Amino acid sequence: MTAVQGPAATKLLWVATTAFLLVVGLAELMPATVYYALSTVIQLVFVAVHAIPRYGWRGIVTFFVVSIVISNLLENLSIKTGFPFGWYHYTDGLGPKLFLVPIIIGPVYAATGYLAWTIGTILLGDVRRGSSWLTTIGTPVVASFAMVLWDLAIDPTQSTINENWIWHHSGGYFGVPLVNFLGWSLCVYLFFQVFALYLRRRSPQTLSAPSPSKGYLVAAVLGYGVLAWRFVNVYLVAEHKTVTDQLGQTWRTADIYETSVITMIYGMGFLTILALLKIAQRSRR
Repeated sequence: MTAVQGPAATKLLWVATTAFLLVVGLAELMPATVYYALSTVIQLVFVAVHAIPRYGWRGIVTFFVVSIVISNLLENLSIKTGFPFGWYHYTDGLGPKLFLVPIIIGPVYAATGYLAWTIGTILLGDVRRGSSWLTTIGTPVVASFAMVLWDLAIDPTQSTINENWIWHHSGGYFGVPLVNFLGWSLCVYLFFQVFALYLRRRSPQTLSAPSPSKGYLVAAVLGYGVLAWRFVNVYLVAEHKTVTDQLGQTWRTADIYETSVITMIYGMGFLTILALLKIAQRSRR
């Protein structure tokens, strides 16, 4: 598997990372649907190039299928029943839908989820054939926190300000309810855990296989960091006004944008730095 991690593949990873950074930097100059579609395609290309040397075609297809199916199933279930995310519905701001959920949401779960998964593998350990139960269960738990930190920063802006989805009963976190984040934890943990169980039984890599190269891991961590940078960019250029949620609570958008940056710095930013330090520590050994 390590032979695939050659110079050409490494260059493609860095090209994708740079392209993603440029798209994030220019996001405010393009329609939201164009930004989400373009950034998601770039992330998916990055994920494919990054993941195939580690997990093979079968592994990455399994990850995509599991993440998209579980997320779409639980999102549709919550829209109809309120479980597990709470009561909400999507508007038409994110384009065409699969049942009640925009089609783009599934690929976003998969693309962002893989970056969060890589953070988990760096901090706790990659799941391979024959891995211990501590790693098999612990890595999905760590990855789920890395994923929910992203939603913690993005949800108030995309719901309360942009109204891409509407919370029917509002919530204390700038109109977003606590149950949303609990639901996210459950949803992403489930597909990470299913993927981990698959790897433990069918991974192309055994416990004796060499770890991915330093460059491959750093590229994924920086991809996760670019996601975080998006919130700084929005904070710097966004219009400041007041918005009202479904219960009539008024919020200042400046407060929402600033809180997103704070959670990004001390959440996603912290994990990015921690993962880079972990990679550097291993390389010194």
